[in-house]
Amino acid sequence: MYDMDTAHENANVLPAGLTVGVVDEQRAFPLLIERASSGAGACSLNELWDNYREYLDASLYRTGAILFRGFGVSEQTTFASLIAHLKEEMMNYVDGNSPRTKLGSNIYTSTEYPPEFFISLHNELSYAPRWPERLLFCCVEAASEGGETPLVDGRALLAELPAEVVEEFRRRGVKYLRNLHGGKGFGPSWQKTFETDDPAAVESYADNCGMNLQWMEDGSVRLTCVRPATTFHPKTGEEVWFNQADQYHPSTHPPAVYQAMKAFFKGREEKLPQNATFGDDTPIPLEYLEVIREQTRRLLVKFRWQQGDLLLVDNVLTAHGRMPFKGTRKILVAMTAQTAQRDCAKEIA
Repeated sequence: MYDMDTAHENANVLPAGLTVGVVDEQRAFPLLIERASSGAGACSLNELWDNYREYLDASLYRTGAILFRGFGVSEQTTFASLIAHLKEEMMNYVDGNSPRTKLGSNIYTSTEYPPEFFISLHNELSYAPRWPERLLFCCVEAASEGGETPLVDGRALLAELPAEVVEEFRRRGVKYLRNLHGGKGFGPSWQKTFETDDPAAVESYADNCGMNLQWMEDGSVRLTCVRPATTFHPKTGEEVWFNQADQYHPSTHPPAVYQAMKAFFKGREEKLPQNATFGDDTPIPLEYLEVIREQTRRLLVKFRWQQGDLLLVDNVLTAHGRMPFKGTRKILVAMTAQTAQRDCAKEIA
């Protein structure tokens, strides 16, 4: 098990020209490492990663996210160069649930939902048997208004949720339902979701991942799977809230939209674009979902993006989302090596 305190205490002192603080004093995260100058002799992100990796790892495990500011990661080429220098195994967005554009070298646009919509907080691919260990976001262009990437600590969220809610989710798990169209329809297609036009490749992926798959006559595919509602960090051993039940459930939509969906799909809920129930197919009480959303809103931290910002997120410890925005916003994202669900499994005492 990773000893965070020892690693942090023994870490090298950061070089001159860098200041260390936190974005939100009350929540004490994310950590903020800011470079005052980009002149000759100023420490680069590559040098910081090479020479202070132990410090960065310990800080990330302690706080859940680090914002690097003043390092000038403001273009796709700069971002790609940094990722190549990290020499980390990167993963693609296969089985992702958000519309994105792949820009090459496992770099993607951030979620492309219309700017007026709030994207609820989630851990990337928490419904899958494998998920990214870390996420890297870089700001190429900040929105003129809004567009923050809110964060919430999954350890804090788990601690603040009512014991009754946590125990029900622990005991029953979460069943996820997705209906992905075959090229024409609302939301993502199965081709874009799995980055392939080959049905056999999708079937192989689903079989390997423990998903139930059913092809529909119209060329769409229905996917279901049951996953745990909490998980344990593979390095620190801490239990965290780690599911997307509140995001998958149709009540995540505005009230008028939710009511219309309920009426339209009544008696045929299996045809909803996506849905979440308990793992035994019983409905999740709406009051449970609302308390999850309420506590998430209460605990979230957000900051104004600045061009050139780089945000490093531990995807198990920290959930992220997107605030509505105005103007042009361009945030790029990359995902490091996959963490398997089995590597985070642990009996709950």
